[in-house]
Amino acid sequence: MKTLALLAGLILLLALGLALYIRFAPSDPARWHGDPESIPDPRTPNFARLVLDIALPGDTVHGRITAQARREGAVPLAGDPALMTWVARTRLMKFPDYVTIRLDETAQGTRVTALSRSRFGHGDHGVNAARLQRWIGRMVP
Repeated sequence: MKTLALLAGLILLLALGLALYIRFAPSDPARWHGDPESIPDPRTPNFARLVLDIALPGDTVHGRITAQARREGAVPLAGDPALMTWVARTRLMKFPDYVTIRLDETAQGTRVTALSRSRFGHGDHGVNAARLQRWIGRMVP
């Protein structure tokens, strides 16, 4: 009985350690920031891509994305208004997701190319696609 309790305690301690590592692991801009058009798809289905043409100027689009990202608690990782990567965290466990957005001015407004991907885990239950819709998709009538 003592051995079983010790084993259960060890498993709990390992699970807690893993959760803490995932929660506080540093985010390397060299790894997570780049052009969303050239970043390859992750090997796991925990990402979403979005390309939209929005009939608004780039500074307006950037301002709206920034406001929504901050409302959701995301923080900038790297970039500038034309190419920005944010760290967004999952609601419950606060695991990091990376959202990279490129804005290109067009004659009709702004082309938005975005990639949202989870750093850890296998599937995302649609979290990344929903995030891109909240941050960007609402700007399209």
